[in-house]
Amino acid sequence: MAKYAVDLQRTASTTGSLGSWVADATRPRRLKFYDIMFGSEATPADAAILWTIQRCTAAGTGTGVTPQALDPADAATESDAAENHTIEPTYTAGAILLNIAVNQRATFRWVAAPGGELVTPATASNGLGVQTDTISTGTPVITAQIHAEEQ
Repeated sequence: MAKYAVDLQRTASTTGSLGSWVADATRPRRLKFYDIMFGSEATPADAAILWTIQRCTAAGTGTGVTPQALDPADAATESDAAENHTIEPTYTAGAILLNIAVNQRATFRWVAAPGGELVTPATASNGLGVQTDTISTGTPVITAQIHAEEQ
């Protein structure tokens, strides 16, 4: 099973997703998300940010990001990622898998316990989206680094 990494960036917004990572429409595979890091590279400020990881069933429209194989011997991924959405992914109501509140000055890392990965179905355009539903002040530049295994 190959493992991949995606780096997502944008100016934070309460109305736009940071990014999404979904199964490809042609050859969908399951994704198991096991390591997610959140942070901001903006000038430090005392902004509170609520990061939300939620299931989605359509990728929306954003700037394409190519998932990078962690092992260069692995084939290209069968999944699609995007950042800086102009049209939001179609989120599954109530399917929030992680809600993490962090001060902008902090970086946060979530690592799944063995067997506790966030799993998506092998269904076209199904995956996860990263949102910043709440930002207490300003519009800082934000980043998420996500690692997933493709099956």
